[in-house]
Amino acid sequence: MEGQNKSITFDGREIRLTTGLYAPQANGSVMIECGDTSLLVTATKTTKKDASDFLPLICDYEEKLYAAGRIPGGFMRREGRPPERATLIARLIDRPMRPLFPSWMRDEIQIVASCLSLDERVPADVLAVTGASIATLLGEIPFYGPMAAVRVGLIGDDFILNPSYREIERGDLDIVVAGSPEGIVMIEAGANQLSEQDTIEAIDFGYEAVTELIKSQEDLLKDLGIKQIKPSDPEEDKTLPSYLEKNCTKPIELVLKKFDLSKEERDLELEKIKVEAQGKIESLKDDNQLKVLLSENDKLLSSDFKKLTKRLMRSQIINDGKRVDGRDLDEVRKISASAGILPKRVHGSALFQRGLTQVLSTTTLGTPSDAQEMDDLNPSTEKTYLHHYNFPPYSVGETRPMRTPGRREIGHGALAERAIIPVLPGKETFPYVLRVVSEVLSSNGSTSMGSVCGSTLSLLDAGVPLKAPVSGTAMGLIKEGKEVRILTDIQGIEDFLGDMDFKVAGTENGITSLQMDIKVAGITPEIMKQALSQAKDGRMHILQEMSKAISEAGEFSVHAPRIETMKVATDKIREVIGSGGKVIREIVETSGAKVDISDDGTIKIASPDGASIQKAYDMIYSIVAEPEVGSIYTGTVVKLVDFGAFVNFFGKRDGLVHVSQIENRRLNHPSDVLKEGQEVKVKLMGFDDRGKVRLSMKVVDQETGEEIPVEPRPPRGDRGNRGDRPRRGRARAGGDD
Repeated sequence: MEGQNKSITFDGREIRLTTGLYAPQANGSVMIECGDTSLLVTATKTTKKDASDFLPLICDYEEKLYAAGRIPGGFMRREGRPPERATLIARLIDRPMRPLFPSWMRDEIQIVASCLSLDERVPADVLAVTGASIATLLGEIPFYGPMAAVRVGLIGDDFILNPSYREIERGDLDIVVAGSPEGIVMIEAGANQLSEQDTIEAIDFGYEAVTELIKSQEDLLKDLGIKQIKPSDPEEDKTLPSYLEKNCTKPIELVLKKFDLSKEERDLELEKIKVEAQGKIESLKDDNQLKVLLSENDKLLSSDFKKLTKRLMRSQIINDGKRVDGRDLDEVRKISASAGILPKRVHGSALFQRGLTQVLSTTTLGTPSDAQEMDDLNPSTEKTYLHHYNFPPYSVGETRPMRTPGRREIGHGALAERAIIPVLPGKETFPYVLRVVSEVLSSNGSTSMGSVCGSTLSLLDAGVPLKAPVSGTAMGLIKEGKEVRILTDIQGIEDFLGDMDFKVAGTENGITSLQMDIKVAGITPEIMKQALSQAKDGRMHILQEMSKAISEAGEFSVHAPRIETMKVATDKIREVIGSGGKVIREIVETSGAKVDISDDGTIKIASPDGASIQKAYDMIYSIVAEPEVGSIYTGTVVKLVDFGAFVNFFGKRDGLVHVSQIENRRLNHPSDVLKEGQEVKVKLMGFDDRGKVRLSMKVVDQETGEEIPVEPRPPRGDRGNRGDRPRRGRARAGGDD
């Protein structure tokens, strides 16, 4: 088997492409490599049998643990459900690809990116996005690309193109910019309260690199003799659209101008107009062209009616500067917020509502052992801040089975998580694991940003000392030719009928997260700049409204754990744990506290009960601490022997009180004054040559525990004249030499 090898020199790195070798039955495939990171990306198109009114695009990202030389955990020892990071990368591929397929396409398209080898210096996600574009082009699938993506980091004052994992962790910015020849198509970013100006510069920096990758893909197609398919829109039967425009335009316009209507009322009135039009068509003769069209495709009326409604709503915004609810283009919906709405068994809670969108957020404080272990290819192995987003069916007035979180829920949770992380206190001063759950109780647009606002309030209610409050808003776009209108705080209908969903979260000091998706082929940096500026005004207004509910960290719930930190020598860790964990289990069971031990000797003791923490602390201290010579301790007699008493005086440490050190008088046996189990006061006199502990009782007042001063001996006096007494000789054993 032979393939064709191409390379792209990019930012001082070589991106290697292998085509025509792998996955020959896919429409298009490419092995894309940089450093030791290798991904196989395939694109496959099949004809969809059932008619639908949307593009059935599926994007999958697979992580194989063999890519990092690891064997999966668990009983089966194989990869199971995709980890969250893999799901997020799948979304990262989908979001810039989807707007570049023809809107009228109904064929099933599947893009699969499989990470086969991972180099920690080269993250796989942006390679997967660019590889998706290449595979699609190689498969000659209709596509308005090429498209490419790059990551931009910020370390100090320097932008870094495609930084490593370690550089991402050290930097103040992690932004992925994807673009087409027409402009920017997707942005995903987390930032450490970065200014709007710095953010725009980072986007410009990234898009400049994207254009290089786009040019390289165009050169690749030319070298391989592949013609890119950019089809024009097919001719549309104007019969039904013309009928709807003639009969429904004025009624729809009247509904759109009734600014006092609720979402439900507006939807009902629009539905009445559609049903009336349908009734008139059904009353026509059987051979009427309109009636024949509807009989052949029962979804056609709904589709064309939505198109007309979309056009009229957009026209109202462009020409009148008014939205369907009467707001100005830069106006935020009415906001209400409250903190501490649930009993304090829930450590922190808040309710945030903007228009009809309502989110309940709760915060739970956990101990270090509650951190989430990440079994994926990312070098970071644990998470200490978790944000979970739930979107139940009742939030939009629907009924459907309650399932596990889907891609949307995972994506929105990750976005809110990214927005909050930059303002969390450091682990050194606040060693808690935090879990925030955002329950969407009602949805009418911008629920992800609602969860950011609710989470901030909930965290403050739980007593978490945030560096600054965070708010967020979703920005929309209506673009008709050269006419551009930016919308602040879009609601559901504006998201559905608009051209952009641009979510911006941050503090009063700067941006903490971005996420932009569009439905057009690309937008310019100038539009981005305008949207960010308008979003800042909205963010400031929302922060002001949030401060009315709570502005600083509250008191800890009595049910939340308290954490005490102590440091021990690393050679003492084994003693604290004990054989098979026996000692640490005893400490936990006896004290009722949770104990976490790090490899560097940091021990964290957690419990809602201060007495439990103190009990565990004392037990650990007694194991790791060393007794000091000269100090007085209270001990227990554990054994009596002829030559003294063994006393347990410091944790599990015993020492000997020699019979001569029990009292200031001669004793025949220690049992004359002591018995086993008796509590005594002892002074640590020192250690003998073999390290044995020497204790004394007689120098300590057994009643008060105070040391008894030792009176100095009188000076040795004159012993008198010994005379001329003969010296004593020493008898010798044995005979003469």
